[in-house]
Amino acid sequence: MDTVARPRRPVTGTAEPAHRSRAELVYAQLKQDVADFKLVPGDRFTENELSERLGVSRTPVREALLRLQQEGWVEVLFRNGWRVLPFDFDQFEQLYDLRMVLETAAAQRLCADDSQVNSALLERIAAIWLVPVAARSSDVKQVAQWDEEFHCSLVAAAGNAEMTRVHRDVTERIRIIRRLDFTQQARIAATYEEHGKILRAIQRKRADQAALLLRAHIQTSQTEVRKITLHQVHLARQPG
Repeated sequence: MDTVARPRRPVTGTAEPAHRSRAELVYAQLKQDVADFKLVPGDRFTENELSERLGVSRTPVREALLRLQQEGWVEVLFRNGWRVLPFDFDQFEQLYDLRMVLETAAAQRLCADDSQVNSALLERIAAIWLVPVAARSSDVKQVAQWDEEFHCSLVAAAGNAEMTRVHRDVTERIRIIRRLDFTQQARIAATYEEHGKILRAIQRKRADQAALLLRAHIQTSQTEVRKITLHQVHLARQPG
């Protein structure tokens, strides 16, 4: 796949936004294209091609690409446009390891008698995940959003602002592949079960059990996401 996907409507919308907003929109669109495997590792394209497809000038396109380059998603080719880089699974695994450390530490704090714990956040996610089977959502995008909120809320509820900030940065960096964990209904069902067990352990102040469940949950998700990502890249590279 050596060219970008088919033309879309301009990202500028009906009202002309500020230049910075156009660059943000282009950045978001290109990152989504990578996440949806419309741009896969190895794909090459030029700034002119993107400008034409997205209906913007080259300036916001260049800014968006430079930002994606800094984040390790694309690279510039000498006099030959840009290329989507392979997924860096070593880096993803390091980020998942960091996420595991932060979340298990948060679980320990949540199970302690700590006045800084935000009980309202815990009650909010419990209302989503501790529900009867018939009340569970099967909407992929909705569950992916709720899953991210679940893990971010656990850390935020522990009351450490710096821990929360670092965790949100990690969450942003793995979001592009993490959402793939919810493309299969079996994984959605498993997530409900696992989140429920984690919440009940925290509610009962069983710190070691909560940390153990969180660690197993994150490791399983990490393994599944890697398998799904490799499979999706393989499918995207097939002709037709």
